[in-house]
Amino acid sequence: MQEESLTLELTGYVPAHAVGRSKLRAAWWAVVIRFLIHGLVASAWISRIPGIQTSLGLNNAVLGVCLLGTAVGSAVAIPVAGWLVTRFGSKRVTTWSTVAFCLALVGPTFATGAPSLFLLLVLYGAAAGANDVSINSQAVAVEDALRTPTMSRFHAMFSLGGMAGAMLGALAAEHEVLPRIHMALVAAALLLAAALSGSLLLEANEPALKRSGEKIRLNKIPSGVIALVVIGFCMFLSEGAMADWTAVYLKQSLFAGPGLAAAGYAVFSAGMALFRLLGDAVTNRLGPVLTLRTGAVVAASGLTMALLSPSPHWAFPGLALTGAGFSVIVPLVFAAGGRVAGLKRGAGVALVSGCGYIGFLFGPPVIGFVSQWWTLRGALFLVVALSLTAATLARAVDGNRDQI
Repeated sequence: MQEESLTLELTGYVPAHAVGRSKLRAAWWAVVIRFLIHGLVASAWISRIPGIQTSLGLNNAVLGVCLLGTAVGSAVAIPVAGWLVTRFGSKRVTTWSTVAFCLALVGPTFATGAPSLFLLLVLYGAAAGANDVSINSQAVAVEDALRTPTMSRFHAMFSLGGMAGAMLGALAAEHEVLPRIHMALVAAALLLAAALSGSLLLEANEPALKRSGEKIRLNKIPSGVIALVVIGFCMFLSEGAMADWTAVYLKQSLFAGPGLAAAGYAVFSAGMALFRLLGDAVTNRLGPVLTLRTGAVVAASGLTMALLSPSPHWAFPGLALTGAGFSVIVPLVFAAGGRVAGLKRGAGVALVSGCGYIGFLFGPPVIGFVSQWWTLRGALFLVVALSLTAATLARAVDGNRDQI
């Protein structure tokens, strides 16, 4: 006990058995709030993309390049965030990255053209990437301490936040509320929620690993880790495409009004949120491999339905199915990445999410350029192909999953 107390004093690490159940429950709710905040911030921006595109006079190709700024910022920030988590703990990094993400939401509304929008989205993406790594590291720590699967429910909160934020964005767009006012109000409310819940997060610094386990050499990376990275790439690109282009697709290809177009992402998020709430139970029953494979096939089928629909209202069921199919995949990949043997938790999550964010790096401009050359509907069929690719690699989430 004396040795353990010394370890706690020197490292700040709290092993699972040393944390009281009441503190764990409080930490669980604090992580829930952080995922809700992340979803609300992301969807607030997403819901106003068509309006900002119109106000700045950007075509799809230029918009795609601007959206690349989000991916660039995320790709740069993610490895740094992984190091910060291993150095200072996920609680501290989660706290400050949440503040940065909320403040960054307002930035794009001050853009005066494509160059300034790109630069502001780099800052937004950096804050988003850092917050993504830190809250998922905190989520894995809480899940391990509780000794029961809960990652899917955490990600359900992101989807619920996405659904709520998209609905609020649709109302704001319908009533012609200026994006700057909309974003400022959302940021202020979420900063207050973050401040009230910050002390409840779990102090989860990890004990130092042996030097031999701190690094993974490129020529010795297990094939299962590579498969996780590929699945992450496919899903990040796919979810990013749905986030950035759903409203634009409904508006341009199916001639939806501003409110109805913004509601498309809310429908997608609703399907995702509902099945993420059930995802832990489904995973326990079917196992991670079959759960992931089934979800990927359902997503491909749903998006195909949405892309072949003649009207927005007919597309909505397909969007809901797409969200339902995507719902369990990223939580399973993050959980597997957080338990890669020989890597600290923050580094493991950063490895999978960082490589996955390369999908965001290439996704926005690829979809934009292909849609400019062909059609947006045709470009989004790329997401169908990526979903089916993820289905073929599903066994990776089993091979890298340790017992909780």
